[in-house]
Parts: sequence; structure tokens; C-alpha cells
Amino acid sequence: MYKSELDKHIQNSSLSNSFILYGESSFLIDRYTQMLTNVPDASIAKFYHDEYNFASAKAHLSQASLFGGQNVLIIKSEKKVPKKELEILIEYCEKNKENIFVYAYYGDDHKTYAKAPAKTKTMCVRFFHPNQGEATFILSQVAREKNVNVDNRSLTHLLSIHNWDVALACNEIEKLKIYDRAITTKDIDNLVFGLAEVNIESFINKILNKKDFKTDLGSMLEHGEDEIRLLTAITSYMTQLYMFHIYIRINGAPNALEILGYPAPKFVVDSKAAMSIKIKPQTYYKLHELLLESELKMKSSHVDKGAILLSTLIRVQQLL
Repeated sequence: MYKSELDKHIQNSSLSNSFILYGESSFLIDRYTQMLTNVPDASIAKFYHDEYNFASAKAHLSQASLFGGQNVLIIKSEKKVPKKELEILIEYCEKNKENIFVYAYYGDDHKTYAKAPAKTKTMCVRFFHPNQGEATFILSQVAREKNVNVDNRSLTHLLSIHNWDVALACNEIEKLKIYDRAITTKDIDNLVFGLAEVNIESFINKILNKKDFKTDLGSMLEHGEDEIRLLTAITSYMTQLYMFHIYIRINGAPNALEILGYPAPKFVVDSKAAMSIKIKPQTYYKLHELLLESELKMKSSHVDKGAILLSTLIRVQQLL
């Protein structure tokens, strides 16, 4: 099943007591693990990654709760729990409805857990990276949980700052609690020093699409961005696009995990893939040469870094 189906079971109080959570979104796996195991006065045993021990896990589910409540078992791991061991742990939950077992699997073998073990009521749930609308909704839920008064427009701004990474954006909500009033986008800019990655990416896309970037550049520099840091971020982004370009030419389609080393939302991957193919290999070479030469100039003493940066970016657009 998918997140939407699990949400309906939560609303209807028709949940099982054993779960296998897996998929592309580690954030959602973590969030729902917390939600499903949030039981007052429960006796909780947690095993993270290499800590997992079958004998200890089984013993926890088989014994009576020390506090007279429920026994909750949580296993979080990128490695697969052996099939037979997983079936036995689930069996202990089938026998005792007071038990709760959540196996949060962060690995890549999603096919293994597409179906629940035979003759069990285990709920297997696959979580995909949330799209922009889902990300905003999730962030609004977190804001309500933390009693932060912020509208969807400001939440969207916060997400854009963090490249639509819900986990990073949620971490920032705590900072916004210092305001005992409705949060504005200006408040977010003042408190969230992440302006960096995301606004830089938006800024870079303007350059690559040959749009006017001068206002954005002035704003970023006024906010304290460093010229050299901006230039190296652009160089890094161009290198990333080139990696996408080469990977697509060899394999036919992008794979964020192999290219970037981490999974990324589909709309981010699609956007970078489309942009990467537009640029010819020879142009990548010229762009990198220009950017690296400009960085070297900037690192010399007594130079106008702003002027060098501006002229470099104009030249970048001419090469595209």
C-alpha cells in the first residue's frame, strides 16, 4: 500500500499492529514510525542499523510489559532482516494484539516488501518523495504540531530555500517558534540561513535559462553571500549537470542515487536531467574553464570580486 491508504487506516482506526515501512523517502519513514509507535506508557525497544539482535527483539515481544502496557519494537536498518526472523517477529504480533512492531527499512530493495508475509495482517507501506503540494501539506502539519502560526505561502518559501527537502524544512520550524505571531517570508529569510543552497539553485537556473539575474545577484550579495562562494556553487552545479549529461548518454535515463549519491525528488531529477541535455559537452568544458579561471582571479588580492563575478556570469550566458 501507499501513504494515502495508510492515512485512511489511521483515520478509521483500522490499523494492524505490525508494519513494514520502506521506499524512497527516509523522512516519511521516520515520521510514520514515530506516529505508529507513539503509545503512552509503552515498553519500547529500538534497534538502529547494526544494533539489531534477533534474540533480543523476539524476547521483547514475547515478554509481559514491565509497566503493564504495550510492548513496542522498532527496527531501523538499511540491511534486510532475514525473512524467517521477520516472519517470527510478526507472528508474535499476530498472537498478541497488544504488541506493536515497526520495521523501518531504508535500503533499495523495494520489491521484497511490496507484499506482506502470507497469512498476516502486516501493513507494508511504500513512501515516495513528496511532491511540492504534499511537501507543503506535511510541513503545515508539523507547524501545527509545534504551534507555529505560518501560512502555506511562507511554508512554500521555506521549502524552496531547502530545495524542497521536507526534513531540512521541518528542522527549521523549531526556530520559528520564537515569534509569537504569524510568520512571514521575511521572518524566514532572517532566521533561516539556508538561503544558500536553494536560492543559489534558483539563481543558477535563471542564468542557465538566459534570464535577467542581476536583481537576484544584488539581493544575495546584500544578504551577505560571498562572491567566491557563489562562483564555486555555480561550478559545482555545472559539474553536477555534466554528470547527469554523461550518465544519461550512457544509460538512457538519470538515476539520482548513482549520480548524486543520494535520492532526490523526481521533479528535481527531471529538471536537472532536462537542463543537462541542453548543454553540449564542449560547452561544459568552456564553462568550467571560465569559472575556474574567474575563481583564481577572485582569490588574488586587491580585485573587485563583484565585477569579476558579474562579467563571468554574463560570459556564461553568452557561451550557452
